[in-house]
Amino acid sequence: MDKHIGKQSIRFQNPPVIVSVSSVAGPKEGEGPLGSRMDRVSQDILLGKETWEKAESEYVRQGIELAVEKSGLPLSGIQYILAGDLLNQAIGTSFGVRSLQRPFLGLFGACSTIGEAMMLGAALVDGGFADYVAASASSHFCSAEKTFRFPLELGSQRPPTASWTVTGGGAMIIGAPEAEPGRYGACEECPRVTAATTGKIVDMGIKDANNMGAAMAPAAADVLTRHFEDLNIRPEEYDVIATGDLGHFGREILFRLMLEAGYDISGNTTDCGIEIFDRDQQDTHAGGSGCACAAVTFAAYFYPQLCSKRIKKFLLVPTGALMNSTTVQQGESIPAIAHAVRIEAGGV
Repeated sequence: MDKHIGKQSIRFQNPPVIVSVSSVAGPKEGEGPLGSRMDRVSQDILLGKETWEKAESEYVRQGIELAVEKSGLPLSGIQYILAGDLLNQAIGTSFGVRSLQRPFLGLFGACSTIGEAMMLGAALVDGGFADYVAASASSHFCSAEKTFRFPLELGSQRPPTASWTVTGGGAMIIGAPEAEPGRYGACEECPRVTAATTGKIVDMGIKDANNMGAAMAPAAADVLTRHFEDLNIRPEEYDVIATGDLGHFGREILFRLMLEAGYDISGNTTDCGIEIFDRDQQDTHAGGSGCACAAVTFAAYFYPQLCSKRIKKFLLVPTGALMNSTTVQQGESIPAIAHAVRIEAGGV
């Protein structure tokens, strides 16, 4: 079986299973539509720590440990941790996992990081290089605002196109279907990662750090078009397509771009940044964003529906803006990327 399909896609020969997931989040996320579905909601955005960055590391640690606990595996059974965040040199993640003492691969795909972690983790498992890996992504509203936009103390007015960075961490354990079957939950009912399409960097010249949807929508359109062409499928074959954090404005741009490419995805496509917040009741403007956005929303909302087979074929398309504070200050445009990960219900 040829695992490399078309120009940018892979099809897994022995589709790895997502054995367990976890979602830990902050108070605002807990007040949103998915709050009751999350594993753990903190009422203290600092989690008892001295800084926002240390709090984010705590979200990372708690998320991974909880996913491991739910899988039934000992921590020593996790052969790799693949994870990342938005902070400089991914310090939220590296400081969060240092106490876990497991082999670690730090990743950066901005808000698309969970897609990158899932693809690479599934490739390690399908390739026989690991039986179980942990994939994780995190973000924190306060640390992201300070890094990419304005210090919170300024009380700056947020424009309608601005998104609200999700505070929290999402994690999952990806395992080989034949690895000690039944013992740790690797069963026919577990959702499977069956294919993935790696995105390219797309830069349309957007410079507004408060309009992430416009910057990332072209990257989502690019990877979706390639995914459909590489795998020779139509978008309607999926029960749900969920982009990462385009928000309300970015999703409309994506719909127009996909129509120009010959695909109507409006009937089955949502966005994690739209699902996680109620923008009218919570004043989140365009919706949610951040590395935790797709990770937490998938774990709390979409994964249970895959387990129950309410959703049978699902495409997760996390999107990321590949910028940092230096590029913003230097007036650079915002390059973006998106990855597409196909997940199917077990036993289907």
